[in-house]
Amino acid sequence: MTVTNEQKTALIRQAKTAYQRAYAPYSKFHVGAAALTKDQNIVSGCNVENASYGLTVCAERNCIAQAVINGEQNFKTLVIYTEQEKLTPPCGACRQVIAEFFEPQAIIMAVNHLAQSKTWTVDELLPSAFTPKDLL
Repeated sequence: MTVTNEQKTALIRQAKTAYQRAYAPYSKFHVGAAALTKDQNIVSGCNVENASYGLTVCAERNCIAQAVINGEQNFKTLVIYTEQEKLTPPCGACRQVIAEFFEPQAIIMAVNHLAQSKTWTVDELLPSAFTPKDLL
């Protein structure tokens, strides 16, 4: 599953746009995400906080949900954008949802406003993940 430099650039741009739309009045921790589907479409999402903190939904899960709403369930890669100096990996809940829809060797990339990046495979983020294959 290769991703071109043009696709990476577009994903980063979409994730940054989503970051700017985040609703984070409590934590002030804005996150944007963009994913490339296997059909070559880009979907995005941002974190949406709630006064009942446990109801907050992360950018990665909103991004994946947006794709599912649009009829897509297979992904090639995901970019997470923050304006933190420390690159931000997905939280545990997001890792589980990512493992549901991405192949174990799919690339998940964190980027920031300093043009720094870090990549992981899904397998590195959540080794021995519980996936639909475990239900067979």
